[in-house]
Amino acid sequence: MAFIKLKDVCFGFGPISNRYEVFENANLSVEENEFVAIIGFSGAGKSTLISLLAGLQKPDTGMVMMDGRPIEEPGPDKGIMFQNYSLLPWLSVAGNIELAVKQVFTEMQPNERRDYVQNYIDLVSLTGSEYKKPHELSGGMRQRLSLARTLAMKPEVLLLDEPLSALDALTRAVLQDEIIRIWEEDRRTVVMITNDVDEAVLMADRIVPLTPGPAASFGKSFPVTLERPRNRATLNFNPEFKKLRNEVTRYMLQINDEAKALSPAEDLSLPNLEPRMPGELPVKSPV
Repeated sequence: MAFIKLKDVCFGFGPISNRYEVFENANLSVEENEFVAIIGFSGAGKSTLISLLAGLQKPDTGMVMMDGRPIEEPGPDKGIMFQNYSLLPWLSVAGNIELAVKQVFTEMQPNERRDYVQNYIDLVSLTGSEYKKPHELSGGMRQRLSLARTLAMKPEVLLLDEPLSALDALTRAVLQDEIIRIWEEDRRTVVMITNDVDEAVLMADRIVPLTPGPAASFGKSFPVTLERPRNRATLNFNPEFKKLRNEVTRYMLQINDEAKALSPAEDLSLPNLEPRMPGELPVKSPV
């Protein structure tokens, strides 16, 4: 049985007379400890999907389930990393993590909690920055802190809402490797939203495209069978990597063309479909 499941999910905003349907009969299954990348166009409902999986929104019809039970509300079993850092500016690195730990592990003693927090600081390579405030950290360090805080709650599911999209290419590559390393050491179920095909192929076990909105659903699933650990330095020369990247790219362009044929007035923003080395700066494709 799938660990995470969306079954015939419909969800929209606004009154019936002027309603925008985000999802229509959307179905998705994610196995336990699987790393799934969801890739889609602007306006396809990627962030809304994270809200549904986190329990921040409820479907109008259909069901969103985790481990066989409906997801009714947010909780520490569902850890989220957003595009922004969502850190408390008046707390230090250790303080931001400790606040989350206190909320989840209420019986943990102060000495045990201090060691526990330090373990996660070390895990994301922020050792030596324990007492720095967020404004004293670089963007990449803030995102590492956000990751450490989320992981410290020991969620059963990690939800990543394009957490690396605002970073420069080199920092993004470092964080990609960091997330992969942590996931391989401490397996858990991951659903990652991304607009980058290369990032999806590098990191995920499976890529699932979202069809263009409105009334989006999930398209063809692409298993990623590349052997782990994946070396980004040689990946671009791997025939299997090239083949999968091209297949996903062609499919995304196809569903985009089909959507435009149905709604010619719509100007859909493509995700990054330009072939490049993982970690290189993206080049905008002309739309």
